Order: sequence, then C-alpha cells, then structure tokens
Amino acid sequence: MAEVRLLQGNEACALGALYAGCRFFAGYPISPSSEIAEIMAARLPAAGGVFIQMEDEIASVAAAIGASLAGRKAMTATSGPGFSLMQENIGFAVMAEVPLVVVDVMRVGPSTGMPTSPSQGDVMQARWGTHGDHPMVAFAPSTVSDIFRFTVEAFNVAEELRTPVILLLDEAVAHMREKVSLPSPGEIPVRERTLFRGQPGEARPYRAGEDGVPPFVPLGEGYGVHVTGLYHDEEGFPTSRPDLARALIRRLHHKVELRRPALTFVRREGDPEAELLLLAYGSSARAARRALRLAEREGIRVELMELITLWPFPREEVREAAEGKKAVLVAELNLGQVAGEVEKVVGTERCLPVNKVDGEMFHPGEIVLAVKEALAPVGRG
Repeated sequence: MAEVRLLQGNEACALGALYAGCRFFAGYPISPSSEIAEIMAARLPAAGGVFIQMEDEIASVAAAIGASLAGRKAMTATSGPGFSLMQENIGFAVMAEVPLVVVDVMRVGPSTGMPTSPSQGDVMQARWGTHGDHPMVAFAPSTVSDIFRFTVEAFNVAEELRTPVILLLDEAVAHMREKVSLPSPGEIPVRERTLFRGQPGEARPYRAGEDGVPPFVPLGEGYGVHVTGLYHDEEGFPTSRPDLARALIRRLHHKVELRRPALTFVRREGDPEAELLLLAYGSSARAARRALRLAEREGIRVELMELITLWPFPREEVREAAEGKKAVLVAELNLGQVAGEVEKVVGTERCLPVNKVDGEMFHPGEIVLAVKEALAPVGRG
C-alpha cells in the first residue's frame, strides 16, 4: 500500500533517489539544495549506501563519477555556483559515458546572487554549461510528487543511456511542502544499466549496437577497461582519427535522439482551440496553472503547456501545440532562455516572453495580465 506523506521538494528528491537505487552521494552544502545532502547523509548508510561530504563541488561530482564507474548508482546535488564548478566533470561523464544524476536547485544569479530566492536562470547552463557539442537530458518538475517521480526517471535514463542527467529544480519547488503518495517498491519501474558478460578478451567498453549504448564493462572483474575524456576508440584508448572522432560524437547524440519520444514529458490543459498558448515549467508552471483558471473565469480562452522535459527541447510537441495559435506566451524566471528555443519553433513574431529576475515567483495575476495584453492586439487584427 502506498504511503502518504507531507514532503518537502528536496526531501522527495532524496527519497526518489533511494527508491531508484542510488547508493552513493557526494556533495557540498549549498543553499537551496542542502536538505538533499542532509537526508542522504542520514538515510544512505541504512540502505547500504555511502555518503561523503567533499571539500567542494568539483570533488563532489568527481567522486560520484568514480562511484558510478565502480558500479553504484550515484548522485550529487548543488545550486548555481556549485553547478558552474561541476561543468568540466559533467563533460567528462558525457564523453566517458558515465551514468550520473546531478540535481541543480536553481537560485538567483549570476555569482552568489540571492541564495534563498527562486530563479530559472540555469536552463542554458544545463544544456551548454560544459564545452563542446554534447547531448544532454534535463527535467524540470513543478510539484513535489513530480520531483519524486522524475528523480526516479532521471536515474532510469542515466543508467539506460549511460549519460549524466540533470534534474532542474528551483528554490520554490525544492522548499515547498505537499502531500505525496509514495509508491510501493516495484510500483514505478527501476531500470539498470546493461552489463557486458562476455570473455575478458572480447570486452570493448565503447562498442555499441544499433541503440547507440555500449554495454557497461564492470571494473574489478577481470576486464580491461580504459576510461578517458579524450576522443577514443571502442577499447577506450585515445585517438585523433577523424573518422573515429566523428563516429563517437555522432553516436553520443544518436543514443539520445533515438529515444527523444520516450524522454519527452509535457502536459497540456485548457482550450486546445484557443488563440493563445501559455508555456511554462517548474514553479512558473504552478502560477500558470492558476492563471489559466482565472482566465477561464473571465471567459478568456487559453491553452497551457507545461514542459517537464527541457532537454532535449520538445520542439515537435511545442510545434504541434502552437499550430493555429496566434501567440505563444512563455513565462519563466529568467530573461528568456526557453523563449529563445520557442522562437526557433514558432518564430519571433508569435513568441511573447514574460520574464521575472527579481527573486520573486510569478503571481498568477501577472500572467493573466500578460495574457490579456497578448490577446488584445491579436483580437484587433
């Protein structure tokens, strides 16, 4: 029977990680993510896992990568400044194909900004924070229940695709408390990485099949495994051959693109025949849902699309929802990071950004006002 609890968002994240089989956490305290580390420190040892407080965020993500290479499901959690420090090693995890979950509880920046105020300013950092042409998967849940669910999903994707996955929370959803029905063991599928089990001489740590994902060759079991962040061949040894380099980076993208439909999570509600599409994510989606109800009471027709998957960007889903719409209003706590992606899909004329960067959440009334302003000139046309 499911257990019903009143949970904080960060607590739901920690419990979701444990449910998914996380058995290693390395981190460094930083607001507003610190509760995740605190809960993992208390609960991981009882579950047979290991918690380590490292000296900084660079060491934290490096330790998590090492634990994952040793076969453990691993996670770290941080906020903006720490997320910046982790980027080089996140790039290493992409290139070395190391399963890893990184939680970034976004706060106002740049620099130390406002440590206890909500923001959604790390969206592009999650996608392009590390250098080079790399794929990335990132989820941005808006409820405490979804934080639990998508923490589990983040681990599933990381293990299945052998890649780091970013969980983008923001201070508001991380610190709010809501009633959550915790699933029983086995109720939510928990996936594991595919292991190579052939003869030692046959092991090729980076030889992939049609799905683009190489079976994970376990360390310490007699197999030869070479791990590097350099471009490498199927045996893991560095190479400068253009054909191998090209094939490697294309494969890293292919394994994500191949699963794009399964990785894409969006919600639509409201009037699909409306002239305006309201698009939001994270805590902004909460305000947008209330704004939708307020607009409906005034007879204003609006459709809402909540993005849970931010990367890979759900362009086809946005294109479909925007079909026939005269405007797409994008509400986010930054200066237009997702709006820029929406513009690529619907054009600059139809995309209307609504932005806040003052450390405050959206009030639903602010979004309703923006909806009315967007529809007024459309109606006159």
